[in-house]
This record gives sequence, C-alpha cells and structure tokens, in this order.
Amino acid sequence: MYKLSSIQCVAPFTFSLCTLSFSSYSLRFSVRATSSRAMASHIVGYPRMGPKRELKFALESFWDGKSSAEELQKVAADLRSAIWKQMADAGIKYIPSNTFSLYDQVLDTTAMLGAVPSRYNWNGGEIGFDVYFSMARGNASVPAMEMTKWFDTNYHYIVPELGPDVKFSYASHKAVDEFKEAKVLGVNTVPVLVGPVSYLLLSKPAKGVEKSFSLLSLIDKILPVYREVVAELKAAGATWIQFDEPTLVKDLNTHQLQAFTHAYAELESSLSGFNVLIETYFADVPAEAYKTLTSLKAVTAYGFDIVRGTKTLDLIKQGFPSGKFLFAGVVDGRNIWANSLASSLNTLQALGDIVGNDKVVVSTSCSLLHTAVDLVNETKLDQEIKSWLAFAAQKVVEVNALAKALSGQKDEVFFSANAAALDSRKSSPRVTNEAVQKAAAALKGSDHRRATNVSARLDSQQKKLNLPVLPTTTIGSFPQTADLRRVRREFKANKISEEDYIHFIKEEINNVVKLQEELDIDVLVHGEPERNDMVEYFGEQLSGFAFTANGWVQSYGSRCVKPPIIYGDVSRPKPMTVFWSSTAQSLTKRPMKGMLTGPVTILNWSFVRDDQPRFETCYQIALAIKDEVEDLEKAGITVIQIDEAALREGLPLRKSEEAFYLNWAVHSFRITNCGVEDTTQIHTHMCYSNFNDIIHSIIDMDADVITIENSRSDEKLLSVFREGVKYGAGIGPGIYDIHSPRIPPTEEIADRINKMLAVLESNILWVNPDCGLKTRKYTEVKPALTNMVAAAKLIRNQLASAK
Repeated sequence: MYKLSSIQCVAPFTFSLCTLSFSSYSLRFSVRATSSRAMASHIVGYPRMGPKRELKFALESFWDGKSSAEELQKVAADLRSAIWKQMADAGIKYIPSNTFSLYDQVLDTTAMLGAVPSRYNWNGGEIGFDVYFSMARGNASVPAMEMTKWFDTNYHYIVPELGPDVKFSYASHKAVDEFKEAKVLGVNTVPVLVGPVSYLLLSKPAKGVEKSFSLLSLIDKILPVYREVVAELKAAGATWIQFDEPTLVKDLNTHQLQAFTHAYAELESSLSGFNVLIETYFADVPAEAYKTLTSLKAVTAYGFDIVRGTKTLDLIKQGFPSGKFLFAGVVDGRNIWANSLASSLNTLQALGDIVGNDKVVVSTSCSLLHTAVDLVNETKLDQEIKSWLAFAAQKVVEVNALAKALSGQKDEVFFSANAAALDSRKSSPRVTNEAVQKAAAALKGSDHRRATNVSARLDSQQKKLNLPVLPTTTIGSFPQTADLRRVRREFKANKISEEDYIHFIKEEINNVVKLQEELDIDVLVHGEPERNDMVEYFGEQLSGFAFTANGWVQSYGSRCVKPPIIYGDVSRPKPMTVFWSSTAQSLTKRPMKGMLTGPVTILNWSFVRDDQPRFETCYQIALAIKDEVEDLEKAGITVIQIDEAALREGLPLRKSEEAFYLNWAVHSFRITNCGVEDTTQIHTHMCYSNFNDIIHSIIDMDADVITIENSRSDEKLLSVFREGVKYGAGIGPGIYDIHSPRIPPTEEIADRINKMLAVLESNILWVNPDCGLKTRKYTEVKPALTNMVAAAKLIRNQLASAK
C-alpha cells in the first residue's frame, strides 16, 4: 500500500508546502548539544493532517477524482519529510516513523496483515488505494468497515473484522517503505507498529462468526507477518522498533495478559539485535499488567503515560527491571496547556534516582495526534492566552528542553519564561467568575429530574405533535456547500454585511425546510447553515472559551475538528440559537427541532482547563445550556435536541472509575432540561460507541427520544434489547451510514427497520440516519433520504395491514 518506494522523495528540505515551525523560542534547540550523556528524547507520534490541513484537502481532491494517486502521495511524502526534519532539528533522538496514515493506523495494520474482508474482492498482492479506501469509506456496492472511538479520545479507528478462516499475509510494506524514506532524508527513525495483542483486542468477530469467538486465538496466525516486517526493518538498518500496546492500560484478565507473554516470547528470536520499546498510554498500567509487561524478555524499553497514569509511578518505585529504559511520558499529548517544566523535571529526576538517569528517556504521554499542530500559525489568538499554550510543535521543544535539563544542560531562560507563563495563567482575573462558581456549586443538592415519567410525557407530546408511527427525522445538519462556507468566511472577515449574511442563511434554511417537506420527513431540522462546528459554534457564544484559526485535530479520515479552548469559568451572555430556530419554525407547520450541543460533548470535544475537576467545568456548561433550552421553549420550539455525541467517549478506561464519571455526566445532561413542560420533547443523539455496557446510564438520562449511530456496527446495539433491557423512551438507531458516500436502497433500509422492530416496539421506534449530513453532498443526501422515507412508509403500511 502507498508504494512509496516507487516515488522519488522530495529533495532534502526544499519543502515549502507546509513548513512546520517550533516558534521563535525553539531556535536555541535547533542544534543538538553534546554532553556526557546523550539527550534522550522521544515522540510517541505526530499529527498527520499538516499545519493547515494539507493532507485533508489532498485526500478529498483524490476521492473526488480531481487529482491523481501520485499527487496524493507527493503531498503525504512532503508532510512526512517536514515532520521528520523538524524533529531532528529540534534534537529529538527517537523519532517515530509509520505513525503517518492516509486514514487510520489500525486500518494500516489490517492492510499490513492482509486481513481484508471478502466483500472488498481483494485478490492478494500489495493492497492499493482502491481496497484501502473502500474498507475505510465503503464504495458503491459494499459498506465500509465499522468505525469506533480510539479508547477515550475523539479519534476514530477502523475496527478489524476477523474470524477463524482469515488468511493473513504480508500485504502492505508501508512500515518499511517509510523507514527507508526517512533514511534517505538522513533521519534514522523508530518504526512504530500497532502491537499484535492490542490489534486483536481492538478487533471484532466478522459477520457470521460466533460472537464468542476468541480473537486472541489468532495470535499465532498473525505473528509470522510481524516477523516478516521485523526482518525487513532489520535489513533496512532499523535499530529500534516501537510496538504500541495501549490495551495494557485496560482491565485485562489473566488469559489476555498471557497473550502478551506468549506473543513476545514467540517474537523474541526475530527481535534479537533490536532495541524494542513497548508503548502504553491514556491511563495507568494496572499492577498485573505492569508485572506482565516488565517481565517480557524481548523488550528493551517501556513507555508510560505519566500525565494520566500517575499511579504507574508507584509501580516503578516498587520495582523496575535493571538495565531497561523507561520512556517517561511527562509532556501531555492530549491537551494544549504548556507543560510545567519545573514539575516535570522533578518527576524525571525522581525516576532517574530509581532506574538510573542514563535509562530515562523524556517522552510525550501519547501520540501528539490528539493535539493541534503548531501555535505559530495562531497570529490572532489573544497573546496572554497564547502564552499559556503548547501545540504539538511546541511540545516537541518541551520534550527536548526537559531532556537537556535532565542531562545537565538546563536552559534557565526557557524554564523561567515557562514559569512566568504558568504564574500568569494562575493569577489572571479572566479565569475566574465567582457567580458562575457559586451557581455550579449549588447544583450538588439535587439530581434535577423532570417531574413526570417518560411514558406520560410521550403521551402528552404525541397529542401535541400528532406524529405517525415510525416518525422520520434527521440528526441536525445538512450539507455545508462551498458557497455556504464561503459566505460564513466572508462575514467573519467583514467582507459582507450582517444584513447580507442573515439573508443568505435564511435562504439556505428555507431551502432545507422545503426539501424536507418535499421528502415528507415528519420532524424537521433547520440544517445548521450558520454553524461551523457543533462545539465551536456554541463556544464562540459562551464566556470562558478561546478559539484558534488552525488548531485542527483529526477525528477520522480527512475529517478534522477545531476544539475550542476552555480557559475559564463558563456562562451564557445571551441566547445562541433562538433566532435561527424561530426563523425555521416560522417556515413550516411541521415540528422544527431546536438543535443544541450538550454539556458533556462540549466538554469532551474541547481542550479543557486542567486547573479544576472536569465535572465542575461540565456543570457550568450545563447551566448555560439550560438557559438556552428554556429560551427555546419560550419561543415556541416544542422539540429540542441536546446532542450528547461524546458522552460515552469520556468513559474512563478502568471499571473502577466509570460510575463516578457516568454519575456527573448524566446529571449534567438532566440539568439542561429538567425545567421544561411535559409537552416539550427532549431528544439527544450519541455517536459511535459500544453503548451496551452503559445502557442503564442512557436510560437514566431521561431523554424523551434518543438517536444513536448504529449502522456500521451491524446492529450490535440492538443486542442489548434482545437480552431483555426494557427501554420505554423513543429511540432511533441509525439506519444508514452517513460517513460513507454510498446510497442505501429502500429495501436495505426497510430490512434494517424490521430488524429493529424484532426487539423494539413500533410506538417508540424512530427512523433516522446515523448522524448529521454536514459532510455529505446533496447528490447523496436527497436519494438516501428519499429511500429512508420510502422504507418507513413501506413498513408503516405493513404494520397497518398486519393489524
């Protein structure tokens, strides 16, 4: 796949497309200093999209047939070379390769292993773009593979589909090609592979395979491919290799832990002569997993998240293998706040006292994929707030500054500037609002439930709304056309008047309303043409938020989001959506949904302040959304959707911590709508996740209607209802995948509805797409929604005939 060996790499460092910068203060690190101990610094991974989303635009141009595969590969190669060179110039010793992906690193591993589901008609050989992107996005004839959240982040990975009959073969040489590519540029990298055990634990049984099938039973079938990759890397001159095994931070049983022991024992002879790093991240490594990991004979080094995994420090103090390296993740890869260099250096020195200073390598807590790329591109960001921040490029500098300090070359000027910035943030009056803090503190005395139970409320709502059985709706957004984006940009840049902007948006809403009426959809949306992003739009109208121009973070594929930065106490100065929702409702007699983003999703999809507990910030946001809900109701909006797309995403990775999170997250949602009338119907929407294990918390949210992404998971969600969970509220499991350009036929949608009716009562079932339609084209949306409505009517007629 991506046969880069056939492409001539760009001339060393004549790069101009997306030159990265580590900002002015980084210049003192551009030359590697020599010392009695080599500076040991490491980056787990780096963002792929480019400082200004160069890869996104190249991918979408290629998918649209506007550019060639060679042009896409050229953009990707240029981005990679810039990243490697900048890390080398900044003094990083252990620079990763094979963390750059054209879609997803787990999908890359699936390609490497040749584990292609049969529906993609792959006939062997090196996997090309056609098969690779079909697995990720589907094609005209077959759907994409399932996509789900990468642990508790907003990044999505493509879930491998495996079974006992899968034939594994070495089908993508990407890891070796990229190592060679960097070597040509004069950069000796550490190739990174998703570890074999985590790969299997992150997979699912393929369709038709028993759900009880043990995915770990495939370990001996995939290890031969890993051996081939390792042999090629060794032949190419690699001396280090990094296996990412993040599942080690989860609650694993004895059988799962034994799989690590077995896998790395089987690889031991192949790994002879290599320095082997096993990298973990996102949480503490439990004691039993730590014992298993540090007992692996083939392993030279262990990487730990010291930011989110502070308890791991206790395990290290109790015992660390003699002579092994500790890659200490003290620079946060998940947030954008400047590191407390003095505090991190104290931690590193304490670790050095335990394992030996020469065995400590300063690292990021996880891949920098989850943070924005480069602060230098933020020319309009408030200077005081900017001084508190560090994006990926700046974090690379922080890592090397700490490595230099640990080796006795502390840059006092840099450390002093860092301390001054931290003091500025701590003392800034713009961070604290006492009225907001008091209001949030007062919430703890009640659980904020609506007075009437959901079945009684649904009866009241049905009398008012008079909806048919199997009511149809969409999730909120409609396609954001090039013209629409242009007009929003022009208004923001003061190139058009507010009057012209409002006129344009009203016309867009009018068109969306007319289209939905023509399609005969029952509960309408206004299409959200005024919104840039479902979180950023609200953050821009709330106090305590700051915004970037280029702070993009990859969510999946080419999809990027620009998380707001929550730096202070949150409040709502004035109504945010009432004007647009009222305008839309005035255009139709059908119910028009007011569309809001819920407090937990705003929290989880923002860069959140780290100077108070997350739940306190969430309660503040909940109060702001509560004000908006009540203003919408006063304006005559009788259906209000409060999206909690990211509720499950924030679920801690350890069972022992789940209950506390779910308690305050669900409470935050209830705060937003506890004061509305019974006749006001509250909807919520949730994105890709396995909801079965938190279904009781979802019920406890007490929404009137919930819509859930479902189609890629082969109706996995429905199994919870088959197993006897009673759900009395309205529910709309998504009946087609909006993340793929594929248009599902009416018969396929009708079949999905029937599957749902096998476990759900017809009086609570809603028919809707998986998610918002923002990223699709109207040429895809119109026929897909036409088929959806036709399928709903077909099943309604069948139900009526059956009666």
